[in-house]
Amino acid sequence: MQPIVLIIFIGIVGGMAIGLQSPMSSIISQRIGVLESIFIVHLGGALVVLIPMLVSGSKLGQWRSVPWYTLFAGAFGLIVIFSMSYMIPRIGIAGALITLMAGQLLVGSILDQFGLLGVIPRPMDLTRSIGLAIVLVGVWLTVK
Repeated sequence: MQPIVLIIFIGIVGGMAIGLQSPMSSIISQRIGVLESIFIVHLGGALVVLIPMLVSGSKLGQWRSVPWYTLFAGAFGLIVIFSMSYMIPRIGIAGALITLMAGQLLVGSILDQFGLLGVIPRPMDLTRSIGLAIVLVGVWLTVK
């Protein structure tokens, strides 16, 4: 098992990336359109990941071995960019980020509860329920 400090650090870095990507994609959306923003963001990501894939030897040719439904992961990325591009001009970056995070926690709690999509089941208990409720109250207070 990884040290908890490393796990938290990686999570914070990922959250910071969302915090930076969201307003950047919103700027693109406001200037040239949402579809164009989604295209540019995904194209940029594809180009950045292409170099290490070429250097390290990619397993991309084995894409048929993954479950069919996992191929929709990219579509969820489109929804994230659209959602953030829509919310930021209306409720600000902090409001948009906390709302996005609340959605992540809700679906994560459901996946944990039932062990869906290959995750190890972690049933909802009172402490987790209280934490989720606090986040939802935080969303309300942040965006109202």
